[in-house]
Amino acid sequence: MIREVYERYGFEPLETPAFENLDTLVGKYGEEGNKLIFKILKRGEHEATGAADLALRYDLTVPLSRVVAQYQHELPKFFKRFQIQPVWRADRPAKGRFREFYQCDIDAIGSTSPVVEADILGSVSEVLSKLGFSDFVIRLNDRRALGALLECAGVPEPLHADALIALDKLDKVGVDGVHNELTTRGIDAAATRRSLDFFRGLAQEEPHGGGRLQRLREFVAGDQKGTDAVKSLDDIVQLADGTEAHGHIQIDPSLARGLSYYTGAIMEIAVPDLAGSLGGGGRYDNLIGMFLGREVPACGFSLGLERLIVVMTERKMFPDRVARNAVEVLVTIWNDDSRGDSLRLARELRAQGLRVDVYPEPDKLGKQLKYASACQVPVVAIVGDDERARADVSIKDMRSGDQRSVSRADAAAGILEWLKR
Repeated sequence: MIREVYERYGFEPLETPAFENLDTLVGKYGEEGNKLIFKILKRGEHEATGAADLALRYDLTVPLSRVVAQYQHELPKFFKRFQIQPVWRADRPAKGRFREFYQCDIDAIGSTSPVVEADILGSVSEVLSKLGFSDFVIRLNDRRALGALLECAGVPEPLHADALIALDKLDKVGVDGVHNELTTRGIDAAATRRSLDFFRGLAQEEPHGGGRLQRLREFVAGDQKGTDAVKSLDDIVQLADGTEAHGHIQIDPSLARGLSYYTGAIMEIAVPDLAGSLGGGGRYDNLIGMFLGREVPACGFSLGLERLIVVMTERKMFPDRVARNAVEVLVTIWNDDSRGDSLRLARELRAQGLRVDVYPEPDKLGKQLKYASACQVPVVAIVGDDERARADVSIKDMRSGDQRSVSRADAAAGILEWLKR
C-alpha cells in the first residue's frame, strides 16, 4: 500500500547498496548519529590494521545524495524517488527501535518551492489514512526558525548544535529536563531562561491554530532568516490544506530532529501510543552539494516500517485476511497419480489472482484439512478420482464447513465468491 501511494504521487523506485564508503556517511548525522554508524573493517591483507573503510547504511538520504551527484547528467530537472530498504544503527533495541529496520523514503530533488513539502506531507498522510490511522499528528518546524530562536534568546552560535540536541528532547524529558541539559552543555542561565520561557508560553497556544506561528513570528522578528522561515512554514501549512495532510499539521518550534544536514522545514509524524515517531524528514538543500560542489535543493520524508507494524499490531488494525495467512487456497493431493494434476490446478487458480499452496505429498484427506485449519487457510480445493473423472473440483470453506462441487473451469470464480463472504 505504501508503494502504491508513492507511485501515484510520481515517485520512482531506487535501490542502493547496503554499504557505503565510511567517509560518505561520517559527518552527515551530527554528534549522536556518528556514534551509531556500523563500521565495516578492512578486509584481506588490511584486516590486521583494525581500520574501517566501509559502513552499513545509516539512512537512505545520504546514499540518495551520493547517487544524485554521481548521475546528475542522467536525471531529470525534478527527480522524485521512493526507496524501501533496510538501514542499520548501532543503537540499543527497545519498543519500536531496532538495530536493523526498514525505511520507506520519498524525496524530491531540484526545487525550493514549498509545494514540495506540501506534496510530501500529503503523500505520507494518504499512506497513513489508507493504513487506517486517523489520530496522527504532523509536527512541523524549520531549522532556520530554530537557529533564529536560539539567536534571539542569546545562545551563541557555536553552542547552537548542543542546544538543538537538548531541545529535541523537550517532548520526552519536559522543560525541567531540557533546562538541566542546556545548563550541562554550557548555555548560560539567561539564554536558558529566555528559551524555556518561550516554550512555556507556546504550550498554552492551540497546536493546530495560528497562535503558535504568530508567537514564533514575534519572537524572531529581528532575525531575517527567522522571518523567512516563518513565512515558509505559513506557506506550507496553507498549501497542505488542500492535501490529505489537512487537519493533521501542528506547528512545533521545539522540533529539532537530530540529523545535522537539515537546512529548512523539518517534520515528524507521531501517534499517541508510541514513544517516538512513525517517521520524519525535512529539507536538506546542502547535502547533495557536499558531493557535488554546488547547492541542489532537496526535501524528503521517511516512514519507519517496523514502527508502523508495531502500532498496527497493538491496535489490531490489520484485516483478518492479512493477520491469518497470505494463502487463500490449499490444493490437496489425492495419491501419487494425481500430483501433477494438483500442480496444474494450482497454476490455474493462481492465474486468476488467487494465492495458492499445494499440500506437498499424498495423505489422508482429514490430515490435509487439519493442516489447512492449523494454517488458517480459508478454502481447500479437493481433486479426487471422482472429481477428475467429472472434470470437477470440490471446494470446502474451512470457516463455515460448507462444501460443494463446481466445474474445473468455474473453480476460481467459486472460490473468489466464497472469499468475499
